[in-house]
Amino acid sequence: MRTRAQYSEKLGKMNRNLYCNGEKIDRLDERQESVINVMGLTFDAVWDPASRELCTAVSHLTGETINRFNHIHQNPLDLHKKQDMTRYLCNKVGSCIQRCMGIDAANAINAVAFEAQKSPRAKTRYYDNWLKWLERFQREDLVVSCAQTDVKGERLKRPAEQTDPDVYVHVVEERSDGIVVRGSKVHISEASISDEILVVPNRALLKGEEEYAVVFAVPSDYEGIKQVVHFHNNRKREHYQRGIDTGYSDSYVIFDDCFIPWERVFLCGEVEHGGIAALLFALFHRHSYSGCKPAMLDYVIGLAGLAAEINGIEKTSHVREMLSELIMTGELGYSAGYTASDMGKPEIYFPGKGLVPYGPGGCIPNSIYCNVGRCLTGEAVFHEQEILCNIAGGMPATFPYEKDLVNPETRALLEKYLSRNPKIPVEEQIKFWLTFADFTLSGLAASTNYGAYHGGGSPIMEQIAITSQYDIEGKKDIVRAIAGMAPRSSK
Repeated sequence: MRTRAQYSEKLGKMNRNLYCNGEKIDRLDERQESVINVMGLTFDAVWDPASRELCTAVSHLTGETINRFNHIHQNPLDLHKKQDMTRYLCNKVGSCIQRCMGIDAANAINAVAFEAQKSPRAKTRYYDNWLKWLERFQREDLVVSCAQTDVKGERLKRPAEQTDPDVYVHVVEERSDGIVVRGSKVHISEASISDEILVVPNRALLKGEEEYAVVFAVPSDYEGIKQVVHFHNNRKREHYQRGIDTGYSDSYVIFDDCFIPWERVFLCGEVEHGGIAALLFALFHRHSYSGCKPAMLDYVIGLAGLAAEINGIEKTSHVREMLSELIMTGELGYSAGYTASDMGKPEIYFPGKGLVPYGPGGCIPNSIYCNVGRCLTGEAVFHEQEILCNIAGGMPATFPYEKDLVNPETRALLEKYLSRNPKIPVEEQIKFWLTFADFTLSGLAASTNYGAYHGGGSPIMEQIAITSQYDIEGKKDIVRAIAGMAPRSSK
C-alpha cells in the first residue's frame, strides 16, 4: 500500500494532458492541491491504527493486505465495511472522499468480464485480461476513476441513431493488437488526479450498437487522451484557516482516436453485457452513496445544530422538527444501504427472470435497497439547503469579507455586531459562519449540490430501477386474497 507522499510523487511524474481555462497544466498545479489533499486521506487511513482495520482488506487474488478501495467484495461484510469506510472518511472532509469510483467500477467489471469471456464471440480473453489488471490495481494501490457518462447528444435518440456517432464513446477500428476508440466521457470526477481510468458503457444497448459495448482501462495521462478540467475549490483564506482544505475536480475526458491494446480490453461488442456493465457500475456506485450521503447529512446536521445554537433558537419546536427530518433522511439512507449489503449475493436482476447468478462469485448489493436509499437522499439535497437557510437567516449571504474582519478600523465593530450568542467566543462564531457560507453559498456549494443530486444517477433513474424490479404484481396478489378476488391469471 502506498503513502500520501508516494501517490503525490507519481502524479508529479505523469504526462501533461490536462487543460484548464486555456492552459495546459501539471497534475501538481496549485488548483489541484485541495483535491489531492482529500484523496490523500484515503492513503493516510490505512496506516492509522484507528482506521486501518476498516480501510484495509485481504485480496482474494493474492492474500495480501490491500487498500479497501481496491477490493472486490466477497461477502456482505465487505459491503458493510465499504459503506462504513465511506461514511467514516467523508466525515473527515464534510464532502465526497473521491475514491469510490474505482472500487465501484472494478466490482462491476469483475462480474461482466467473467461472463463475457464465456461468449463464443469474445474477441479476447476478457476475464484473464481483467485479472492481470486487477492484480496490478491492488498491488500498486492505484487511484482509479470511472468514465461512464457520455455526452449523449440528441437525448431522445439511441447511440446508433445519433447524427454524430462520437457523442457516445465507441470503437472506430479493430486491429490485431487492439482497438481504437473515439468520443468523450463527461463530468468524470477526479480523473485529473487518478492513475488510471476505467471506461464502461452509459446505458443498455441493442443489436446494431456493438461498437458502443466497450469496457477498458487506460492510464489517465495516456497518448490520445485529453482532459479538460473544472476545479471546485473553496476561496483561499488568510486569517481564519479551515481545519482542512477540501475541493474536487471533474473532467471532460476526450478519446481522440485512442489506441487500446487487447490486454486492457474487458468487453468489446457484446451488447447484452454492455448494458449490464452500465447497470452494475450504477448499482455499486449507488451503494457507495449510502455511505457518503449519510456522512453529508452528518455535516448538514452539525451545521444546522450549530447555527441554531449560535442564533439561540436550538430549543424551539420548529428547529427540532427540521433537525429530526435531516436525521431521518440520513439514517434511512444508511439503513437502506446496510440492508442492501446484508442481502448482497452474486446475482443480478434480469427482466422476466428475476434474480439470476452472475459473475465469479463476488457479492453484489441488493438493487431495490440501493436504489431506494440513493433516491431518498438524492431528492432531499435542495430541501436540506432550504432547512439550513431557514435556521441560519440572512447573515451568511451578506457576511463581511475576511479582510474586513481583521481590519483594525472595523474589527471591533464587526465583532460587536456579528455576535449572536454571548456564551460562544465571537471568533468561533466567525469561523462557523465562514464555514457555513462555504457549504451553502460558494461556487463549490452549488456544484456539490448538483453532484449530490445527479451523481450515480438522477432520482428518476432510481425510480425506474425500483419500479421495474420490484414485485408489484405480488403486492396485488395480497390485495386479491384479502378482498376475496380471483387469483391472478397464470397466462
